[in-house]
Amino acid sequence: MNRAAATPRPTSARAYPQLPIHWLTFRPEVGKLRPEGRMRPSNGIHAALQILDIKCPKGFYNQYFKIGIVLADSRERRRWTFYFSTAFTIFQTLPKMSDSKPSKKRKIEDECRVFNKEWTERYFFTDVGVKASFAEAEFIKDCMVDAVSVVCPEVISKVEAISLSRRTIVRRIDAIAMNIQDQVLTASVSFQWFSIALDESNDIQDTAQVLIYIRGIDENFEITEELLSMESLKDTVTGKDLYNSVINSLIRSRLSLDKLASITTDGAPSLIGKHCGLVTLMNDKIKEDFPSHSVLSFHCIIHQESLCRSSFKLKHVMDPVVRTVNLIRARGLNHRQFRSFLEDIEADFTDVLYHTNIRWISMGKVLKRMWDVKEEVVLFFNMKDISCDFSREMECDEWVCDFAFAVDIMQKLNELNRKLQGKGLFAQELYVEVKAFQLKLQLFSKQLKEQNFVHFPLLKTRTVTQALSDKYSYQLTALRDEFIRRFADFKAIEGQFDLLSSPFACDVETAAEELQVELIDLQADNSLKRLFENKPLVEFYASLHSEKFINLKNFARKMFVIFASTYICEQTFSILKVNKSKNRSLLTDSNLQSVLRISTSNLTPNFNKLVNDCSQLHHSH
Repeated sequence: MNRAAATPRPTSARAYPQLPIHWLTFRPEVGKLRPEGRMRPSNGIHAALQILDIKCPKGFYNQYFKIGIVLADSRERRRWTFYFSTAFTIFQTLPKMSDSKPSKKRKIEDECRVFNKEWTERYFFTDVGVKASFAEAEFIKDCMVDAVSVVCPEVISKVEAISLSRRTIVRRIDAIAMNIQDQVLTASVSFQWFSIALDESNDIQDTAQVLIYIRGIDENFEITEELLSMESLKDTVTGKDLYNSVINSLIRSRLSLDKLASITTDGAPSLIGKHCGLVTLMNDKIKEDFPSHSVLSFHCIIHQESLCRSSFKLKHVMDPVVRTVNLIRARGLNHRQFRSFLEDIEADFTDVLYHTNIRWISMGKVLKRMWDVKEEVVLFFNMKDISCDFSREMECDEWVCDFAFAVDIMQKLNELNRKLQGKGLFAQELYVEVKAFQLKLQLFSKQLKEQNFVHFPLLKTRTVTQALSDKYSYQLTALRDEFIRRFADFKAIEGQFDLLSSPFACDVETAAEELQVELIDLQADNSLKRLFENKPLVEFYASLHSEKFINLKNFARKMFVIFASTYICEQTFSILKVNKSKNRSLLTDSNLQSVLRISTSNLTPNFNKLVNDCSQLHHSH
């Protein structure tokens, strides 16, 4: 152990519990932190450590320093305690390490290290307990002050003068969010068309939060996709309440309903109800104010795909699997012993997965993991002399074939679901994926009927009778019919999607009358055809002559703004759940909206304007 010249910082004499300490290696010349063993620090921990500008004393270059972290979780309170190994005062130099994977024995040794009371004389501490919202910056400042006091005490006054109080952070977040909102409002003035996607969910305080996203396009085909508003409903959440929220949000943003191209929802009754749903009320309002204008409405394409898979008859396979997973994971002793058993036999996986209905791809993941460890599960229950449905079903060849078929088809459905996820995707692109999957189901059904299992790798390993092949073929046909039924709203504008994606291959006579002449001019121009082949679709339509192809460009703008899914809303609800949790349940709705706007925005705040607008840089606290 080498010691620096600085004197170790004194610590309190309180007794610390026997907590596992995890180590990060730090190499100054590279500037990277690397976890040892299985410890995986969160982004917050990485950020906190990297904010501390760790300096390497002279003569210690090319060495690895160690930074220790203890994650303490007591019953009385949540305490994240950072124990910084004396990278500042006492340096523990290590030999140069290769990037090869550490041995299993070394991992166990690292994970079994225990924090001892005697180490309090060799480490200094920065504790943070349960604090209110926006208090994390104070913790980062405490870490910075502790580090600077040892590394360069002559500048500690400058660090202490940095204002990172809760009120300061709230003001800065509000100012940034307001700047982004102003940019959205400025862009919305020039929108030729816009569409909205909305969804509703309850936060930790049971307040109904309605997220309204907008995608707009201007004359130059510049597309803006941003959070328009978050409306908080404290009382009922009927179609009328949602309608009022959307209308008020559009009025505040100075958006006219005659430019609204489409509305996309998750299909809840309050949103698409026939008599008093949001979509119905919006259409009634538009017909009253703009009789010649109509608005398209869509049910989220990802939700519909999820509903299609839920109609698949897999209950006799899923029930034994889910019960077995619950039997292992719901009982602490079984779970510990099962994990140890998998580790002892050096299995490829260390655990089974819980099934969650609300997660789109959960079923496929649970089935695949259970298939991968099926022999280990049966062996484990036999060793413990536990009787379960899964062990008995595994003795039935027909059920195992059903299991293999379920895993194969759910993997294909999960692959489709992943393709449908993402921000900034156009409706015609997502519908192409759905249409292609329908054709695949038709092919799979025909091949299974002929006992051709080339696209079903797990089922191919089993002995499948003709009766089972016919059953699987029928199930895929039924699944394809369900896809066709559920995606009727997208099927209704399939011709417009085809025209947008392939204007040179479409039939002019089937196109809208106002587009026919312009399509003929377009298809007759070989230079435009080469341009279409070499440019992205949006750039191609933006490059067309504004007067010669005025109707075609307006049609393209309207199609580009359509939301095919509410994925962006679901993603934002995940961010909402993290920011307004049980430990931060008092976060106000206005502050929450500011956090969500900053977290999801694609726009860059104008920081120069924000600084210039500050009449007083340091407010009183």
